[in-house]
Amino acid sequence: MLSWGNRFNICCFLDNHQYEFSHHSIECMMAAGSIGSVSARADNALASFQDFYDKANDWIFGHFGYDLKNEIEALSSSNKDGLLFPDLFFFVPEILVQLSTTEITIGMPGEGHENIYQDIIQEEDRPSPRQPVTINHQYTKKEYVDIIEKLKLHILKGDCYEINFCQEFSATDVVISPIAVYKSLSASSPNPFSAYYKTGDKYLLCLSPERYLKKEGTHIISQPIKGTSKREKVSDTTNIKKLGDDKKERAENIMIVDLVRNDLSKICKKGSVKVDELCAVYAFPQVYQMVSTVSGELEEGISMKDTIKATFPMGSMTGAPKKKVMELIEKYENSRRGLFSGSVGYFTPDGDFDLNVVIRSVLYNASAKYLSFHTGSAITFRSDPEAEYEECQLKAEAIKKVLG
Repeated sequence: MLSWGNRFNICCFLDNHQYEFSHHSIECMMAAGSIGSVSARADNALASFQDFYDKANDWIFGHFGYDLKNEIEALSSSNKDGLLFPDLFFFVPEILVQLSTTEITIGMPGEGHENIYQDIIQEEDRPSPRQPVTINHQYTKKEYVDIIEKLKLHILKGDCYEINFCQEFSATDVVISPIAVYKSLSASSPNPFSAYYKTGDKYLLCLSPERYLKKEGTHIISQPIKGTSKREKVSDTTNIKKLGDDKKERAENIMIVDLVRNDLSKICKKGSVKVDELCAVYAFPQVYQMVSTVSGELEEGISMKDTIKATFPMGSMTGAPKKKVMELIEKYENSRRGLFSGSVGYFTPDGDFDLNVVIRSVLYNASAKYLSFHTGSAITFRSDPEAEYEECQLKAEAIKKVLG
């Protein structure tokens, strides 16, 4: 299905990898081709999206880029951007294929569903030659540690109390097979919010474990992840308990839960916002992570634009208070995040949606031959700079191994 969809200039492949994750709905689907789209830079992007959504009355797929913050919070960005994804892009697919454990469903205008099915079944998995990619680090260990110490001073002064600081790993003049890299990443790190996303010459190869936001009817949920430990064995009860009891990791998670509660309270009925699950430890391929679930009931008349504006960017990728830490992120990070720290997902004709958090991802501009991925961690006053550096390296490990 993935190989078949990759023949289109625009496609979005979303895969749950059979995780039994709470609030799971669709196992796997491919949106291929486009019969209409909207692309925008942060200025009037959310209004453009709302207009497109209202007129489409259909399934739509696409992304919100991190720099929509400039529109939402009246901020600016001047750091380099080697990838050049638009800040917002959504499309109505020409063909939508949904896969469950028991059936395949194909949606498209007109006839020809059986032909599409046969094309998918007969699609060959074409192996691609692989060449090692030389990865450039944005910071030396000393430079990284020095920045963390400066951020801790901001916390001490009361500018903020948690900040998600990220570093970019990049490669220039590189040619890869995006689909081959994605398949290798999926094999080594299958995660419940994975995505292979292609818009022309730009690719996102995403193995995300995190949900940003999901809407079902009037019910809305967010599932921020904060708190990480290495997974060394198939069943490692010691590390699970250690992470669950770690005061610093729990504090990171609870601070973001508080921020998410505040965000949802802007658009939800009074008294409906609640924490369904706090600091639960889940197992992922390389790591254990602490996940919380916050939910609420939407007020009447809340639009899609209102919902995104109130909650984006997601608190797990910023820190708190949100606007101040985004100013600090712009100051201390040397490159734009672009689609990283943004979200990819879908909206249904019924007005529901499910959106991930773009982390654990390779981003690639084929025309510019530029490849990039970021890793980051939450910095609090109790953070050990060297331990934070090692956490970032741990998160980058699986991607580095695949890229050679």
